[in-house]
Amino acid sequence: MVTSIILINAERSKINDLAEQLADVEGISEVYSVSGSYDLVAIARIGTNDDLAELVTNRMYKLEGIEKTETMLAFKAFSRHDLERMFSLGM
Repeated sequence: MVTSIILINAERSKINDLAEQLADVEGISEVYSVSGSYDLVAIARIGTNDDLAELVTNRMYKLEGIEKTETMLAFKAFSRHDLERMFSLGM
C-alpha cells in the first residue's frame, strides 16, 4: 500500500466543487480544505506507485480547477490513531 499526501492549489471559485470531486476519486481516502500555501490536501492510499502515477497524472488531471499539485510519498506512519485502533481490537 502506497500512502501519499497531495498538496493542491486550485482556482478559488472551484475549491469546494473540486474537493467533492476529489473525494469521489478511487484511491483518495480524504480531502481537507486547509489554510496556508495550498487550498486542498488529499490523502491517497493506493496499491502501487504505478497506481499513484495513474491517479495523479490521469484521473486528477481531468478535474477542472486544479492549478498545481505537489505529491509527497509517506515512508512510515507515526499515528496515535492507529495505536488506539490497535489496542481497541484487543491486540
